[in-house]
Amino acid sequence: MRLFKADLHIHTLLSPCGDLDMTPDEIVRLAKKCGLDIIGITDHNSTKHGKLAREYGRQAGVYVLTGAEVTTKEEAHCLTFFDSDEALDEFEDFLQDNLPEIMNDVEKFGYQVQIDHEQNIIYQEPKFLPSALRKTVEEIAEKVHALNGLFIPAHIDRLKFSIPGQLDFNPFDLEIDAVEISHNTTREKYLSKNKYLKQKTFIQSSDAHYPHQIGCTFCCFNIETPSFDEIMLALHQKEGRSVIIQE
Repeated sequence: MRLFKADLHIHTLLSPCGDLDMTPDEIVRLAKKCGLDIIGITDHNSTKHGKLAREYGRQAGVYVLTGAEVTTKEEAHCLTFFDSDEALDEFEDFLQDNLPEIMNDVEKFGYQVQIDHEQNIIYQEPKFLPSALRKTVEEIAEKVHALNGLFIPAHIDRLKFSIPGQLDFNPFDLEIDAVEISHNTTREKYLSKNKYLKQKTFIQSSDAHYPHQIGCTFCCFNIETPSFDEIMLALHQKEGRSVIIQE
């Protein structure tokens, strides 16, 4: 086994807060340039750029996890990832079915565009993607795991848009695969006040919205090879696999 450098929280230009230079090919190019072996494409409540990013990743030798950063009914953010196209497509339908009819204000929030291999805009999402879904955190976690996906509460050290910050309690009896912290803390510091998470696997990611942020915060997977199954084993600390973050 060896260490693979990973940044599992990256937004493309499909997210309204994502810079227009955050095209799937540019994300993969920059990931390769800064030595990342694994990246996660996590647009707000949408999986539409995952497959394209994965194609570029295969060409560049960067493993791409495909999924989304979902916003629960409680306005908590969680990372979700899926192995198969069938699961990814079913989850996209789930997201669309549960995204409220709140229209995006382009002037205020920015464009929400999907592009193809030739950089042509092929779709513009009319609904505001970061809106809270109609489903609770428990319901979303259940859906993700029914599709054999990964469910990771995002940036749990933040006061806004995290499960601890939004719910006023920590429902970590949930079936989760790991928890994510931002660059603003370390696992040791967070656990000093939240010892109940001691047995959980921590990841650390950039939450990149701009090109220069890609890979600025990362973790390392101690696995045999970058694959969905190996990553899952590492998150569950099984068969000698593990995740290492900066302390």
